[in-house]
Amino acid sequence: MNDRLLLTPEVADALSDNRPVVALESSIVAQGLPEPDNLIVGRAMQDAVRDQGAVPAMTAVLGGRLRVGLSDDDMARLANAPDGRKCGGRDLGAVLALGLPGATTVSATVAIAAAAGIAVFGTGGIGGVHRQPDGAGGPARADISADLLAMSRAPVAVVSSGAKSLLDLPTTLEMLEALGVPVLGFACDQFPAFYSAESALPVSHRFDDLGQLAAALTHHWVLPHSGGALVCNPPPAKLAMTGDEVEVLVQGANKAAGAAGITGAALTPFVLAHMRTASQDRTLHLNGALAIANAALAARLALALKAGLETAH
Repeated sequence: MNDRLLLTPEVADALSDNRPVVALESSIVAQGLPEPDNLIVGRAMQDAVRDQGAVPAMTAVLGGRLRVGLSDDDMARLANAPDGRKCGGRDLGAVLALGLPGATTVSATVAIAAAAGIAVFGTGGIGGVHRQPDGAGGPARADISADLLAMSRAPVAVVSSGAKSLLDLPTTLEMLEALGVPVLGFACDQFPAFYSAESALPVSHRFDDLGQLAAALTHHWVLPHSGGALVCNPPPAKLAMTGDEVEVLVQGANKAAGAAGITGAALTPFVLAHMRTASQDRTLHLNGALAIANAALAARLALALKAGLETAH
């Protein structure tokens, strides 16, 4: 195994015994949610995985190693690190070399999970193609998340509530199609829009049975040059917002970002913070709830994959 990987005994034993393991990102703890929600949700995601009978493996860069599995103390250390970095897949080598702490995004977590031999990853929502700013002059500028390419390269199933609502969802789906990433809905026909189950955009295929979904992934990974897949889980129905409610928040946040000249890596955090304030923390609570629900579904999927493999043998 890669000597830069440091697995907790719990994760190492589970992988050695061929028991189900679920990767989790740590950016939600370090950058995605404010205190104290960040650590509360991080712990709840790990508990949700364990409650379903799988082992959680939150990833990060700590102590010059790619960590697979974090304790509560590790999460707190990462959340409070003044020199911490938000790491995409491209940043891992540099952050390791510099000896800095790093919280992993989707693209980094996919890469680490694949290196460790973990096939399922639960997260809130993936990145995608950003909308063009309102009133932007000059030629269109592509702002595309590294999550999409990373998912196409590694045989990892990413369980999420679709992509964040602030993105250009039709173009994001077109990009996933071009990259050969299946978009599979679990109990949903529409591609979830993170805070909303509504997007009017279809998933590639719908599954209502986890065994069939696991079989689809297994068949996909048997094919040569196959990468990952996106498994879509709508946000919890009791908390989900309507598409119109979300769009009002997104438009207001994008307008504020344009007025403030916010672009690039700073755009998503700005927009999400603006939406949180405008919704009186409704989006904050929903973000945590859907991340926990996706961790639980990822664990159930990991169990179904193991069951399918055992049946096949």
